[in-house]
Order: sequence, then C-alpha cells, then structure tokens
Amino acid sequence: MAGSKSEALFKKSKEIMPGGVNSPVRAFQAVNQTPVFIERAKGSKIYDVDGNVYIDYVCSWGPGILGHADSRITSAVKKTCDNGLTFGAPTEKEYVLASLIQELVPSMEMLRLVNSGTEAVMSAIRAARGVTGRDKIIKFRGCYHGHSDGLLVKAGSGALTQSVPDSLGVPAGYTESTLVAEYNDISFLKSLFEKYGNEIAAVIVEPVAANMGVVPPATGFLEGLREITEQYKALLVFDEVITGFRLAKGGAQECFGIVPDITVLGKIAGGGMPLAVYGGRRDIMEMVAPLGGVYQAGTLSGNPVAVTAGIETLRILKEDTGIYDKIEENTTKIRLAAQEAFGSSVCVNQAGSLMSVFFTEKKVTDYKTAVSSDTTKYAKYFAYMLENGIYIAPSQFEAMFISAAHTDEDIERTCEIIKQAAGIFKCST
Repeated sequence: MAGSKSEALFKKSKEIMPGGVNSPVRAFQAVNQTPVFIERAKGSKIYDVDGNVYIDYVCSWGPGILGHADSRITSAVKKTCDNGLTFGAPTEKEYVLASLIQELVPSMEMLRLVNSGTEAVMSAIRAARGVTGRDKIIKFRGCYHGHSDGLLVKAGSGALTQSVPDSLGVPAGYTESTLVAEYNDISFLKSLFEKYGNEIAAVIVEPVAANMGVVPPATGFLEGLREITEQYKALLVFDEVITGFRLAKGGAQECFGIVPDITVLGKIAGGGMPLAVYGGRRDIMEMVAPLGGVYQAGTLSGNPVAVTAGIETLRILKEDTGIYDKIEENTTKIRLAAQEAFGSSVCVNQAGSLMSVFFTEKKVTDYKTAVSSDTTKYAKYFAYMLENGIYIAPSQFEAMFISAAHTDEDIERTCEIIKQAAGIFKCST
C-alpha cells in the first residue's frame, strides 16, 4: 500500500511530539512500522492520507461501537456546537446523560462526569480512600487503569507492549500503597488481605481484562472479589472504561451479575468525545465535593459537546435491542475463523464484541500466560492484515473491537484475510 504521505507526516511529527504521537501505542513501535495517518472515517472504514482504505477493528480503542461518524450522533453534536462549546456552568444535558447512565447501570446511584478514564479512575480511588479512611489499594498485574502515578504499576496496554510496566518520574512513595495481585487468582488476593486487610481501601479490576489482550474472568473470580472485599469492608471498583456499554447495556456487571461499590466508565459513554464517568453507592459519592471532603473538579467536565455525543450513543444502544447480539455474533465468526486457520498455534479469547489472537499455544488466563505470546509473530500478522486492508491493534496486548457498522461483507473479507495470513505462516515454517 502507498504510504509516502504518512511517512512524511510521521517524520515531521517526531520533531515536535514525543515519538511523533500523542499516545504511545499509535507509534507502531511494537510492530516496527510507520503508523498510518488517518484522514477520515465512516461506518466500518477508515481512510488514510495516502488514499488507502481499511476495515477498522480498532474503533478508536473502543468508543466506536456504532461505527464512525454515525449521522445521528454527528448531527446532534453539530447542533450543540452552534450553541456554544463549553460554559463552565451546569447544563440540562449533564442531568440527561447522568440519568441515562444511572438507568442503564443501576449500581451508580450517584455519579460525576469527567474528561478521561485516567481522571475517572484517579477520582474513584480518592473517593474510596476518603470513605474508608484507608490508604492501600489492590490492582491486578496486566490491568491498565490510566496513567496516574499510583496506578502505573505492572500495567498493561501500551506499557506492557513496551516492556515498561512502571514509569520513570513516579516517586516511590506514590506506589507504596499499591499492592499488585494476579488476575484470576483468588488465593493470591486472599493472601494480600490476610496481611494487609485493615489497611486496604479498595480493589480495582477490569472485570474483563482488555489491556493485556482480552482475558475473561475465570469462573468464580469476580464473585470471589465481591466476597472478600465485603468481608474486609474494602470497596470493589469496576473499571468498565472498555467493557461499559460494550458487553451489554449495563456493562460487565450486568453480564456477570456482580454489583461493585464504584464503577468507572469511559469510551462509549462519551460517544467518541473526551468524557468519562465515576460513580457508585450514594453514601460514597456524597463524600465528593461540594457535599463532602473528597475534592475533584474539572473545567471541561460535562461540557455540552461531549455530553451530547454520549446521550445520543446511549439512547441508540438502549433502544436498538439487536445491536449486542449482532456484534457478538460477528465477533464469534472472526474468532472461529482464526481458530480454524491457525489451530493450536494461537489462543483466541473472546468476550462479547472484544477479541484477541494470542500467538501462544498456552491458554491465556492471566498476565504470565499473556506475555508468553510471540510478539514477533504478531507483528508479522499485523503487517499482513494491514497490507490487505484490515486495521487491527498494532500491539499483541490490545483488544480487537467489532462495531455495529461492520457489514456481513466486512466480516467475510476479514475471515478470508485471516485464513490467508495463517497460510503465509505455514509456508514459512
């Protein structure tokens, strides 16, 4: 495929932005390629500056559950823009979105709108500490909860790809109160509580891990988290930035029947605009300023443009009862195609419309098995898919996102290219 314009733009961008990008995974370092620069997108397709067209399975890392530039959303956003971009004052739209979220996710008795998943998680953890009067938190190895100092420990996503689970510039004191457990291992978690139980404010988890690739919870794992946090009077925080409104209208907590104390939402909640949410039990959220002593604020929080995109997206998901069945069915078709094509040389994990192809013969159930994947093979796989018009994550440790905009033809084409890619691997071995 042609790529001269992308190459030129990348060269210029590297002169003024770290790595030429504004989020590390976009640099394509993990696959040793020049990133494609996108010019526009519509439906299931993205179009780069060199005129190449791709079936998109990144979907802006999750928000695009309805596809790109859905006219129902863009029309509403354009109309809102004519009335002003931000006011720094309350609007009716904020209440409308909050009410809609509360209806779909009943565990969020009160909630606060913010601008990013990182900000929402940071605020949720502060609220948990404020309510419990405890300092320590537990996260799971390979789960990513944004780049705030206290949580950038054994993270997944881009940090995992670059083999840098921790970051320079984070003082040791910021992470002393962060304990790291093994995902899908209740016995490990119990050992931490036995040692630090009265000091632990909260456990934060991706109910379906999606930042070390897609790793579903083992049977009884989430139930175990709920039981042990209640036993020690710690809070359970579900990071549903990715799974919220993706696995179901009510997110992973609806799918698995687990009620967390605090929930964090993002991505789909903002319909593709910068917006995230944290909320939970009323007694917890009443500790947040101006009602309580847990301080959090934001100039652009709840701005009408992002809120409008969120409202329209959630209304569509609420009213179209067939969306979730459709996207899960299409994801299953792709999973089965990959399993058939590659056989036992890969592990393919799926959760609803999330999917990952791991280049390992091991069953991927946690951080250790995820990193057993052959990233060199994944890079080769990525290159073949991209060259044939299929845009997937440029990292072994990210999810594949399927949207309602993907057509039967898109799915058939994708399955065929996957089979061809597997054939290339077989010929080279």
